[in-house]
Amino acid sequence: MDKKILVVDDEQSIVTLLQYNLQQAGYEVLTAMDGQEGKDLAFSEKPDLIVLDLMLPKLDGIEVCKQLRQQKIATPILMLTAKDDEFDKVLGLELGADDYMTKPFSPREVVARVKAILRRTQFVPEAAEEKAEDGDSFRIGGLQIFPQHYEAYFEEELLELTPKEFELLLYLAKNKSRVLTRDQLLSAVWNYDFAGDTRIVDVHISHLREKIEANTKKPVYIKTIRGLGYKLEEPKGE
Repeated sequence: MDKKILVVDDEQSIVTLLQYNLQQAGYEVLTAMDGQEGKDLAFSEKPDLIVLDLMLPKLDGIEVCKQLRQQKIATPILMLTAKDDEFDKVLGLELGADDYMTKPFSPREVVARVKAILRRTQFVPEAAEEKAEDGDSFRIGGLQIFPQHYEAYFEEELLELTPKEFELLLYLAKNKSRVLTRDQLLSAVWNYDFAGDTRIVDVHISHLREKIEANTKKPVYIKTIRGLGYKLEEPKGE
């Protein structure tokens, strides 16, 4: 079954270009020309990924992203911005976007980015799931991660994680107790050059702490190693 991509942009030329290239890559494409229409389609059509422009009429991309995440819709969002502005990029990621690209961009690059995001968020085939054993999950204190199902639980409650948050948490778990630099995390989780935008890592670490730490000011799971980076460790007993 074809993956469904929603493209939300108020420039008809960009919509047409992305629609054509994504359809050529085998995707079903829905389009919207303003933020309100885009948000409505995201709710009704349940796309597999949303390509969302930052500057939109009616509702801007930031507000669309915020409202979708508030409604627990974890669909991956690739945000487009015409501004080469660090604040805009980080704000979008803080509010739940998974990735961003700055205009102008090549349609091939957008398609490649879409493929990469979907590849990272797809479940493994049933045959592989049947072979999965308990050892394929990670338990660290009250945290349990099931890579084959793309799910994580804390104190037996399912965590509402965006794809990027899950990937970051999984990578930290696979490297439990190991100090990982921001650059290492950028390379491993985002796996392409973000030109040193390590604030992106800090934003996602902050999101994870809000979901698994009783006190984000005194984290017991995700520790900051000053001057180096982060590590995930077993919480120490009282």
